[in-house]
Amino acid sequence: MNPNAAPQPAERTGDAAANSRPSLLPRLSRLSRLSRFSNWSSSASAMLVALASAFALSQAFRTVGAMMATPLTGHFGLTPQQLGIWAGTFHFAFGIMQLAMGVSIDMFGVRRTVLTAFPLAVAGAVLCAVAPNYHALLLGQALIGVGCAPAFLACTVFIARHFDASRFTAMSGLVMSMAGLGIVFTGTPLALLIEAASWRAGYAVLAGVAVLSWLVIFWRVREPAHAAVTAVAAVTESAPAAPAERQSLGKAVRELLPLFAMPHTLGLVCFACVSYAAFITLRGLWLGPVLHERHGLSLVASGNVALVMTVAGMISPALFGRMDPGGSARTRWMMGCALAGALMFAAMAFTNSRAVDIGLPIVYGLLSGYSVLQYAYTKNAYPAAMTGRALALMNMAMFLGVSLMQWTTGVAASWAVDHGAEPFRAVFLTVAGMLAAGTLAFLLLPRAQGAR
Repeated sequence: MNPNAAPQPAERTGDAAANSRPSLLPRLSRLSRLSRFSNWSSSASAMLVALASAFALSQAFRTVGAMMATPLTGHFGLTPQQLGIWAGTFHFAFGIMQLAMGVSIDMFGVRRTVLTAFPLAVAGAVLCAVAPNYHALLLGQALIGVGCAPAFLACTVFIARHFDASRFTAMSGLVMSMAGLGIVFTGTPLALLIEAASWRAGYAVLAGVAVLSWLVIFWRVREPAHAAVTAVAAVTESAPAAPAERQSLGKAVRELLPLFAMPHTLGLVCFACVSYAAFITLRGLWLGPVLHERHGLSLVASGNVALVMTVAGMISPALFGRMDPGGSARTRWMMGCALAGALMFAAMAFTNSRAVDIGLPIVYGLLSGYSVLQYAYTKNAYPAAMTGRALALMNMAMFLGVSLMQWTTGVAASWAVDHGAEPFRAVFLTVAGMLAAGTLAFLLLPRAQGAR
């Protein structure tokens, strides 16, 4: 053995290797967590959350009326009918654009459609924030309605394309619950903001948050161009199909006509016109005025009631999505919940009780999630090739129904004032009557096979 030879590197023993692992494991663990976060952030779930932020803003814009109705009336001297028109303008613009937005999503994809339309909502909110008169306010509402028009449809289409069909109802309910965060803002937070600053500040804050939502969607959402073709191939279980024929608005309108040839479409449209409209007409327009003017609650106290009703409304869609019984039981749930809602509105019309007017809206918030069952009913009521058109038609009916109900209740309140009657009694009776009529039409008209 040569003592002058350079020492040989010591062989790594099992113990030495084991001793080296603790220093590597935390690093590997961190890399693993970063990898999982990176995968999630680019996943369909993360993109859906980004799209849901626009839907949340849409929900906020459509429910500002509950807190803004009183200050707007004082500022512009509005009549109840003008308030109904102001609130309904958003939903009218939103509803009539549903078909065009559906065509745009087919042609250009979810991302492009939302990114192109949503700046109109920002512009409308800015216009409302600086509106010098009632007509400018209406124009701002119309721009917001057009800008928000693709928000929920984009989420629905995205779910249909990127999630298993068995999860459609549950995911739709989850998105509706997430979007309830927008309605949360229009309760106590908006009331506090209006009292601290003004109603104009409410629109300004919403405009700023809408810009942030647009940036998040621009940053995160990346939908493959072949998503629609892939979805169709998955449904048909065939080989990759040739590119679909380019859609157009005229073609889309013509494609709606076969829906009306089906006997169960009319009943669905009648029901869709009133189910969601009743919730939004109460929460988005009349809840604040009735608590303030009928019972003398402050704006913040009214906002607290609206907040609790909103939280109940956020929980409800996810619950109904999970509990969906399917088949004929689903339609019985839909009609039963709607009729229960009609009875609640009738009770608020006749009792003139503070406890009733505070308690029943909260209970109705818990009940309101039954409207999510309509999406599952619609999806199962038509052939797969017609599902997109059927959902677009139902969305149009829902939001045009909101516009109609808000305008009608405004007319009813103005008529009551002119004839010396209590305006809120007329409002609640109108909502109860429309809700009962739509449910009765759904009961008596033909329904889809397996849902009778």
